[in-house]
Amino acid sequence: MTKIGLALGGGGAKGISHLLILETLEEMGLKPYFITGTSIGALIGAMYCAGMTTGDMKQIFLQFSLRDNESLKHLVTRKHLFKWLDFISPQFRGRGLIRVENLLNYLFESVHATQFSELDTPLKVVASDFWSREQVVLQHGALIPAIRASMSLPGLFQPVTIDGQVLIDGGAVNPVPFDLLPDDCDITIAVDVIGTRTVSNKLPSLSEAVFNTYQIMQKSIIREKLAKEAPDIYIEPDVAAVRMLEFYKANLILNNGSKTKSELKRKLNRQLKQLQ
Repeated sequence: MTKIGLALGGGGAKGISHLLILETLEEMGLKPYFITGTSIGALIGAMYCAGMTTGDMKQIFLQFSLRDNESLKHLVTRKHLFKWLDFISPQFRGRGLIRVENLLNYLFESVHATQFSELDTPLKVVASDFWSREQVVLQHGALIPAIRASMSLPGLFQPVTIDGQVLIDGGAVNPVPFDLLPDDCDITIAVDVIGTRTVSNKLPSLSEAVFNTYQIMQKSIIREKLAKEAPDIYIEPDVAAVRMLEFYKANLILNNGSKTKSELKRKLNRQLKQLQ
């Protein structure tokens, strides 16, 4: 069996595109041997490692998504099994539509494992030590606190304390943790979902400036890492039209994934032939 190491990077709602990567592997009859994850990559990695299929995960994210030709008001008025008031912000202001923390809490509940040891596939989660400014790799003990720590983006979520360390978002130190995959992997795949931004001469809002500045720094880290040692496959899904907190664009991300899936299949087939 081919040992595939998969590194899933951070990028907020754009990380939904990680499902395209996992779905492609499933379609090719392949299964990750080991997964590393940062931020949203840690969450989706944990969901998968706990036994969920990509179909299961897609259905969860699509429940909070706009469908084709829908506006934001449709998401609010759509009849659904969920108590939408738990997820919809009372101030109807577009970008702040989804209560992200409540949405993430719901997603955490879908991870049917409480300890790393209960996972079907081994997982490493990356966080950052706030005080020492160093990388912290979590792979033992309680699972959900580790994921929360990896996703604790400053200004949005409260830091998490684990074993006396104050931890924040792992993207501050290792946005795409392909360097943490085991040496015995036959093929390593790194997925960068930071995406690109549409060039504009308009001044950004304060929140947009903060988020994009953080991602500029993340890109600098990634470039330095790639210059030292690159994974076998490095792939960047096209998620240019999605901002960090726009989880309601899951339908857009998943429906526009054919190019990403085709690219991964092409690169994977090339790597598999080299192993023969």
